[in-house]
Amino acid sequence: MSVRNAIGHFKTITKHRHKVILHCFKAGIPFQGLMHDLSKYSPTEFIEGIKYYQGTRSPNDRCREVKGYSQAWMHHKGRNRHHFEYWTDYNNTTHMMEPVEMPLKYVIEMFCDRVAASKIYGGKEYNDSFPLNYYSSRKDFRRIHPNTARLIEELLNMLAEKGEKETFRYIRRLRKEQKNAK
Repeated sequence: MSVRNAIGHFKTITKHRHKVILHCFKAGIPFQGLMHDLSKYSPTEFIEGIKYYQGTRSPNDRCREVKGYSQAWMHHKGRNRHHFEYWTDYNNTTHMMEPVEMPLKYVIEMFCDRVAASKIYGGKEYNDSFPLNYYSSRKDFRRIHPNTARLIEELLNMLAEKGEKETFRYIRRLRKEQKNAK
C-alpha cells in the first residue's frame, strides 16, 4: 500500500462525498447527505480501498477481480441504506433472500449517489445521460424491488431528458407529497 494510493483514495471518496452532500441538499435531504458514506473512512473499507485504488473506478471492482469478493463492499452495503443491496430480507414464502422496496428518502439518496459517482468517475466526459447509461448497462444483473427500480429509472431518465434542475425540483415535490400524505 502506497502513500500515493492512500492520498488518491482519500481525495476520491471525499470529493464524491462532497458532491453527494451538495446533491442531497438540492433534493431536500441534507442530513442524509451529511451522513453519506461515512463508513468508507472505517478501517475495513478504507484499507481495502487504498490497496486496490486505481483512480478511475471503484477499488471494490478491482478487489473482486483479484480476490473474488470485496470485504469493503460487503461492509459498506450492510451499513448504508442508500444501496438497494441493503434492502434484502428473507422471504417466508420463497424461503430465499428477496429484494424489499426502499423508502423514498433512500431512493433519493441513491440517485444523488449515482449522479455524484458518475461525475467523479466520468470526469470531463460526464453528461446528464451518464448515470442512466451506467445503471442500464448493469440492469440485467441487478436484484432490486420492482417499485424501487421504477422510481430510480424514472429519476435517471428525467435527469437525462430534462437535466438536474428539473429533476431535483421533481424530487422535492415527491418528498413534499409524501410528507403531506402522512
